[in-house]
Amino acid sequence: MIQTQITNNISIGDNCPLALIGGPCVIESGDFTLFMAEQIAKVCDRLGISFIFKSSFDKANRTSINSFRGQSLETGLQILQRVKEEVGVPVLTDIHESYQATLVAEVVDILQIPAFLCRQTDLLLAAAATGKVVNVKKGQFLGPWDMKNVVRKLESGGTKRILLTERGTSFGYNTLVVDFRSLPQMREFGYPVVFDATHSVQMPGGQGDKSGGQRQFVPYLARAAAAIGIDALFMEVHENPDSAPSDGPNMIPLAELESVLKQVLNVRNSLQAVPTTV
Repeated sequence: MIQTQITNNISIGDNCPLALIGGPCVIESGDFTLFMAEQIAKVCDRLGISFIFKSSFDKANRTSINSFRGQSLETGLQILQRVKEEVGVPVLTDIHESYQATLVAEVVDILQIPAFLCRQTDLLLAAAATGKVVNVKKGQFLGPWDMKNVVRKLESGGTKRILLTERGTSFGYNTLVVDFRSLPQMREFGYPVVFDATHSVQMPGGQGDKSGGQRQFVPYLARAAAAIGIDALFMEVHENPDSAPSDGPNMIPLAELESVLKQVLNVRNSLQAVPTTV
């Protein structure tokens, strides 16, 4: 498997420490974003987990036209630059349109392609052309084997700095289900695999004008993914999810983060201790 290098000190893939991609769903303010980055970084430092801060400057796929979307591109990038400089961690954010790729790549370490847009050829090629790491969320409407075509598009765009993320599959209306076979299946493409534990418990549009979620199941799914084998864990985290303007029902409370990560590490470490002949 290719090890995807994020920074000089952080790589994701075989024989690398577990990485956490985490942070609030959307950038709410500069001060709050910095606070969350600092607090999550402290947890990861204590546990020996590599940390990549995630927050979206714009949530372009909100359920309602009246929902909070975030910041302007300029303001969002300024805040993410502060996180890099003041907290000293790499950052990830979503892009939704091809023109954003070059601008966002000037600041972030990882460009993320949202699940709904994972087959958008021009968006993938624009992201690949920046030379930055590209994390693609598997579409809720795709089988894991279909991600091979996404990988080929990125490779044809000139990059092998790729991460693939499982985030659940549509299961009827307003519900997602995780087929954990997808993790080894996507890993066969040769790139590190990430499990998005919080969006996997999302209930898209489940509250009428916004999405619902079942955050109480996040620890179970995270442990299951660790047992199967993942290179990084993706979790949206908020100080008070019930007051969050986006994705609150499926975000992990900051106060519970360390406990959940310890559970994941315990599963991961126990499996690594098992002899390969068993």
